[in-house]
Amino acid sequence: MENRVELLRRQLGLNQEDFARAIRVSRQTVSSIETGKYNPSLELAFTISDFFGMQIEDIFIHERSDKHEKK
Repeated sequence: MENRVELLRRQLGLNQEDFARAIRVSRQTVSSIETGKYNPSLELAFTISDFFGMQIEDIFIHERSDKHEKK
């Protein structure tokens, strides 16, 4: 899943360590989310969206596959 976490974090002038501390996760977790290697839990996604004051879907971009679309 693509996301805008790195862009939003940088816009606030935060490094990964400071952002991780603010949302109570490790720097490695932040790095993994930003690179798309890890999709956060729903709870963590809400924490991130609350931190940025944005809706989850404005931060995390989910692309539907054809097999899940209604016909």
